[in-house]
Amino acid sequence: MALALNLDLADRTPIHAQVERGIRAAIASGRLPVGDQLPTVRQLAVELRVNANTIAKVYAHLEREGVLETRRGVGTFVAARRPAARDEALRRTELHRIVDRFLAELSSHGFRVEDALPEIEARRQQGA
Repeated sequence: MALALNLDLADRTPIHAQVERGIRAAIASGRLPVGDQLPTVRQLAVELRVNANTIAKVYAHLEREGVLETRRGVGTFVAARRPAARDEALRRTELHRIVDRFLAELSSHGFRVEDALPEIEARRQQGA
């Protein structure tokens, strides 16, 4: 039941966001299919060497979004597929997070969005 998530402690992204992103990626890639049980909060916290409260918050957030479901006395599982509208809303939320991280990274290196746009377009045309 190990998730094999990789946390980057040098990354400025908060640990809870890295854990959430890792769980979402495992689900999206099929490594964690619908109905699979996740490690307990304590197990995952020990595995990742993070505070159990961090994992509990991630699980709670993903449960509120319908990604996970907790069965009292049994455990936490990957929830059944959500309706398409809900999927699209989650995809847009994830896109916003990605863009926010990108903009923060640009700014931290002294670049403006206008500096990046030509490079983005060039990469897009190259098929990247």
